[in-house]
Amino acid sequence: MIDAHQHFWRISRGDYSWMDESVARIRRDILPADLAPLAEAAGVSGTVLVQAAPTVEETLFMLSLAQETPLVRGVVGWIDLEGDVSGQLDHIAHPALRGIRPMLQDIEDTEWVLREEVVTGLRQVAAAGLRADALIVPRHFAVITELARRVPELPIVVDHCAKPVFDGGDPGQAWRDGMAALAAHPQISCKLSGLANEYGPGWSAAALRPVFDHVLACFGPQRIMWGSDWPVLELAGDYAGWAACAQEMAADLPKASRDAIFGGTAASFYGL
Repeated sequence: MIDAHQHFWRISRGDYSWMDESVARIRRDILPADLAPLAEAAGVSGTVLVQAAPTVEETLFMLSLAQETPLVRGVVGWIDLEGDVSGQLDHIAHPALRGIRPMLQDIEDTEWVLREEVVTGLRQVAAAGLRADALIVPRHFAVITELARRVPELPIVVDHCAKPVFDGGDPGQAWRDGMAALAAHPQISCKLSGLANEYGPGWSAAALRPVFDHVLACFGPQRIMWGSDWPVLELAGDYAGWAACAQEMAADLPKASRDAIFGGTAASFYGL
């Protein structure tokens, strides 16, 4: 079982600008020793460590943790896609590096990722054998669809099912249409992660099943990977509860499909 999306951080590093009072509960040092017992209890034997700050320095910090933490199978880092991409990739080259994640949700310009220099940078990322995590919200559906058309050689995984907005408990037709459009591109996969935080109080397998069912219908199990989004998950729940919830939603699927969602897809996509 692989957790395809988790974070570590050391607050004194000083580049987690999003950590304000709204996330006070997780504004503390969170390191491999904190995750180890949770992962073991859930049956997780490997993880993908994902960036939480838009700096190369944080990527180097994560790679140093991966070097000494067998649980971490791969790292998704950050580079300035408008800068010297090849130089930055050389600087952070490491066997554990598996992908790059621009923090698109925090960039005001929705179409930033389609800027010529950014697209050129992502082509260099793909040429280096890396992938892209897409940290997006529904306003990005059209641009990620276009990015996939322009850079078909770049494997992309959509984080957190593109953060659906649960209006009255339903993710809405616009979200459904957007996810279907993304899934039409075979290079795009989807992370079953972050949904507890997006739904908020009262989340459950029953409440989240409309999202799960639609993502499954669009992408199929071979392009879906489970992730905890821990420790951000702690703002809405706990590791064991979310793992159990996801497994409950997938309980009626064939074993091969469950194996893909809870490990195989992540291993294949990231080359773990």
